[in-house]
Amino acid sequence: MPVYKNEKTGTWYAMVRYKDWTGENKQKCQRGFATRRDALDWESQFKLQQASDIDMTLESFYELYEKDVRPRLKENTWMTKQVIYEKKILPYLGKRKMSEITAKDVIDTCPYRRR
Repeated sequence: MPVYKNEKTGTWYAMVRYKDWTGENKQKCQRGFATRRDALDWESQFKLQQASDIDMTLESFYELYEKDVRPRLKENTWMTKQVIYEKKILPYLGKRKMSEITAKDVIDTCPYRRR
């Protein structure tokens, strides 16, 4: 795990190599961590985000989504989204892999749909 200390400033930084969505090799550097542990945590989180796999369950995706989106939303907005996901979507599709969910599955699980 490439985490280094900048002796000049006394802070830590992490260097990560990854492939972007086009398959091109990229390198990312994040600087300014107070501790080595903070830099390692950032690196592991970045790798998890880049390795996102469509074979994860909808529940796993929802957890990642919550960590990413919740801090940027007002509390009332997040509570509305949370109710919709936890009461109306996750009970029907939560255990299924995202790659297996089709538009027909979403339409068929809607409890308010007129038939």
